[in-house]
This record gives sequence, structure tokens and C-alpha cells, in this order.
Amino acid sequence: QVQLVESGGGLVQPGGSLRLSCAASGSIFSINVMGWYRQAPGKQRELVASITSGGSTNYVDSVKGRFTISRDNAKSTVYLQMNSLKPEDTAVYYCKFRVGVRNYWGQGTQVTVSS
Repeated sequence: QVQLVESGGGLVQPGGSLRLSCAASGSIFSINVMGWYRQAPGKQRELVASITSGGSTNYVDSVKGRFTISRDNAKSTVYLQMNSLKPEDTAVYYCKFRVGVRNYWGQGTQVTVSS
């Protein structure tokens, strides 16, 4: 059974940085798209960034120039480097892997940006 395990969340001051990681446990092959989503209190979950198997990336406008998504296919792991963090980045961050027609989700990791 495949599970996604996230790490790297926490409390950071505005302007600071965090690096999120999401690794798949169990056998998983041919991950098409890896992505990071976030959900703030009272808001809908939104796509933050995604990366295809070919390395093409996509970002929501609010994080462009500040966040970088990357993947290590050999480790079935996706990363999200978050720089210049703002209070409005505060949310629970979830990773998602798409394999064929199936989606796998992580359990979520809290990111809080506050002074």
C-alpha cells in the first residue's frame, strides 16, 4: 500500500524559508505529476505548484519567484523550497502524486508564518 509522508513544516518568521519534502513509501512507479496544495482556514484547497515527469513546472501566481518545486524520481520524492515567506502562506500543505488515473495524498503538514 502506497503512503505519502510529508515533512519540513513548522513555524517561521516572515521573510524566512522552509523546505517541504514528500516521499512515497511502498512500491510506486511512473509517477506522472507531483504537486503541492495548501488549505488555509476557511478557504478552499488550492494548487501551489506541480511538476511533471518531464520536469515541467507550474506555480500559482502568488508564489512565483519565491517557491521552487523539484523532484527526485529515484527516491519517489518531491520537494518544495519556500523562500521569502509571508503570513498569507500560512496553511496546511499537502502533497499529491498522480499515477495513471489514481491520486495519492499526503496527510498534510502545517506551515505557519508569523512574527
